[in-house]
Amino acid sequence: MSSRDPNHPSPTLSVAITGSGGSGVVTAGQMLLMAVADAGLYGLMGRSAGPQIRGGESAVMLRTGDHQIDCLDDHFDILIALDWLNVNRFAEEIPLTPESLIVCDPESGTVPEAIAHQGARVMALPLNALAKGVTEGRVNMVALGVIAELLGLPRQTMLSVVDKALKRKGAGVIDSAHQCINSGFDQPKSLQLRSKLPTISVPPPRWNISGNEASGIGALRGGIRFVAAYPITPATEMLEWLAPNLEKLGGALLQAEDELASINMIIGGSFGGIPSLTATSGPGLSLMMEGLGLAVTSETPVVVANVMRGGPSTGIPTKSEQSDLNIALYGFHGDAPHLVLGALDIRDCAFTTEWAVRLSEELQTVAIVLSDQSQGQARSVIDPPPAAPAGHGRKLAQANEGDYLRYRLDPEDGISPMAIPGTEGCLYTADGLEHNERGTPSSMPRDHQRQLDKRLRKLVNLDSGPSWAEIRGSGENCIITWGSSSGAAFEAANRLARLGRATRVIAIRLLSPLPENRLFEALAGATRVLTVEQNHGGQLYHYLHALRLLPDSARMLARPGPLPIRPGEIIQTMLEQY
Repeated sequence: MSSRDPNHPSPTLSVAITGSGGSGVVTAGQMLLMAVADAGLYGLMGRSAGPQIRGGESAVMLRTGDHQIDCLDDHFDILIALDWLNVNRFAEEIPLTPESLIVCDPESGTVPEAIAHQGARVMALPLNALAKGVTEGRVNMVALGVIAELLGLPRQTMLSVVDKALKRKGAGVIDSAHQCINSGFDQPKSLQLRSKLPTISVPPPRWNISGNEASGIGALRGGIRFVAAYPITPATEMLEWLAPNLEKLGGALLQAEDELASINMIIGGSFGGIPSLTATSGPGLSLMMEGLGLAVTSETPVVVANVMRGGPSTGIPTKSEQSDLNIALYGFHGDAPHLVLGALDIRDCAFTTEWAVRLSEELQTVAIVLSDQSQGQARSVIDPPPAAPAGHGRKLAQANEGDYLRYRLDPEDGISPMAIPGTEGCLYTADGLEHNERGTPSSMPRDHQRQLDKRLRKLVNLDSGPSWAEIRGSGENCIITWGSSSGAAFEAANRLARLGRATRVIAIRLLSPLPENRLFEALAGATRVLTVEQNHGGQLYHYLHALRLLPDSARMLARPGPLPIRPGEIIQTMLEQY
């Protein structure tokens, strides 16, 4: 992390690029983020697509600066349009101000009213003509040169990125890209930005990674060696990353025929002794609930990485929303205590997923890890993420150690040893029926009560340590949040502090079992409490109220996707509510 005072961060700059399918918007955004990293800066790049999921018009939104960036800003400094096709779909996602700069080609037509009404300055450049002047020239490469020069990124850094990104395309393609980028750099700029990015003399090592990739790294760090899953937007990239990397560690990934098969496959893999995981999104998680109940009852550890999207039903597959908290907490039938964790940002996807795997293995239960589209499919330049607490691993039964009781009620730590199939002297019945200590199916009230108590007790007794939440700041103002809203909450608190309104933030990572005493301590002295989350019903707010953890005066900012919650929106709500 940067050593800079988080309450006085240096300015950042934000860029949006839009264009039709095939125009290379995402490619340009990825190269720009690579250049930001090579220049020693941090960055966050999100992307947006239309409802067709694959192909068609798209937009990328990038924010960069010299400190860790975990949310988009309230507005963009630059909008560069490769064309205006269906740009109305992204207009609300790209707020501009009169100080913002729109770069466009008059050949593509006038600025659409959905963009123009915001009053941003317009700089007309012959992007298409510049591209046509180069053999096999591309408009997106010209745009990269324009953006890099406006931001203050070194020309050589941008050209070096092209060399790395296009090396498989051959010398001709690279030379064409160089010419286009140079023409973009050299094009006279009639307007400039309010500032340029700082220069870093010796760039430190950093990762350029997506949230889905970070979750995959966390899974492998935690010990996952078997994955079964069915592709679904926006979780598919996690599976694509895991497939080759699991093989390098002796593991395997299997594409199942559907979500029902995938959950049962990983239960079987874990029952056989291999830490196992599946990745999905809301519709898939709904289908998995019966299988997850089997894992809870049989005390078989499994991990579900749920990358949330707009819902319900098919909803908005390409957009983000934090609306799966309720199903993660309450979706099981019967009393089925389990773990629910939420990653706070892209960097935290690695830590939280690793921790979830370790907790699941140690406690022999289900862990659901919530991220979302704005984390999973976005990319960020980050410091390497820290390792999660090591834990004690899965407690295994030893061969011929005596009368084996798989579901023994009175182990000292509340967790009974699990036998790998074939362990001599450790035969037991494992299924979804309620059972006695040996695993024999039972409908006796006493057995049911005792096993329910046992499965709950091991979670209630969990000592989560400080990892349960990220707590920053102090003061009577308090923002409680979770997941991808955390970055905006932290930035809002910093801005409020600079306005003389000291504000603390409690970003909850371990949502269930929630360490209630720790939350009480973290809330001590707070007189103005605001919960912040990106869903329609205020799911976190009502969850905390049901547990009687919030003061009666607490307020909520709960808004559905697909627009991200931004720092200014939180500040405005806090000032209006209090």
